Amino acid sequence: MHINYFTKFLFIGLLFFSGTIFAQGVEHHIDVPEGANNAGMEEEIDEDIEHHIQDSYSFTFFSDSETGKHYGFPLPVILWDDGLHVFSSSKFHHGETVAESNGNHYKLYHNKVYKTDAAGTINYDEEHHPTNAKPLDFSITKNVVMMFVTGLLMFLLFAGLAKSFKKGPIATGAGRFFEPIVLYIRDDIAKPNIGPKYKKFMPYLLTVFFFIWFLNLFGLTPLGVNVTGNIAVTFALAIITFIITQFSGNKNYWKHIFWMPGVPVPMKFILAPIELLGVFIKPFALMIRLYANIMAGHVVLMSIIALVFFVQNWIGGGLSLVLAFFLSIIELLVAALQAYIFTLLSALYFGFAVEEHDHEEAH
Repeated sequence: MHINYFTKFLFIGLLFFSGTIFAQGVEHHIDVPEGANNAGMEEEIDEDIEHHIQDSYSFTFFSDSETGKHYGFPLPVILWDDGLHVFSSSKFHHGETVAESNGNHYKLYHNKVYKTDAAGTINYDEEHHPTNAKPLDFSITKNVVMMFVTGLLMFLLFAGLAKSFKKGPIATGAGRFFEPIVLYIRDDIAKPNIGPKYKKFMPYLLTVFFFIWFLNLFGLTPLGVNVTGNIAVTFALAIITFIITQFSGNKNYWKHIFWMPGVPVPMKFILAPIELLGVFIKPFALMIRLYANIMAGHVVLMSIIALVFFVQNWIGGGLSLVLAFFLSIIELLVAALQAYIFTLLSALYFGFAVEEHDHEEAH
């Protein structure tokens, strides 16, 4: 009991001590004069948060603001502009230089590639939006790399899980942890919400659950990836669910949308547009829910950590780190919860599409 109390006090003391060291390091790094405002510091923090939550053409582990050095590795830039252009993102030098490829010049501006001249000129309209042409971009960005890594991890995981069942009815190794999750998705998500035809949807439900869950967990690591906080990724996942739902729909599904049974004819003309609108609202809700929750979690967590830049004392630094620690634990729950919600709602939509109605008059 006494050792347990000692461990708790030691843990809290280390947090406060680390906050003190961090605050002192920040004070020497930023060197804000006494009485000066924090506008410059706020702008720098905003840029760091924005850099963390956005996609990138290079994989940067950390950087030194004093020397301007970035430690990581570049990624391939693949553009289509009157022909294929492939070159390393190191040519951009993190947006500071212009990249040349086969006589064409390209500049990285606000994390987007624009066609420009050798001087890197960016033209603007009246609303200060760039008017330079943008080539078709098929580049392998940081988010794409993490999706490849997650896909490979899932392949190895499920291949190993399938092989373990050949040896016996009980999974071995990491499969002992993941087998109950697979059974839960089958017995508590797919079967109750889809019905007898659940088997053909199981591959997608398992894939989308573990894909979102693993990416959410990667987003909580120091790697600085925010894949599911990218609306393009959540849009693609929602579109896949939408397509599967529509192509799986039976005659009863479409009849309940365009000519709802058991409803007076005048009401059918009113309800049909509403039901048709709901078909497109469902995937939109999937997209926004996942994107907003993950993005908000990253921004709030980094904002709490950034409080130490303004407090710059051991009490504020320690409290901000304690709060960030507990928020990180909550984010671990949110990572699994968002994967569960996306999978559950997808199963519900599939169930609506394949549901059979034997007694239409009862509806």
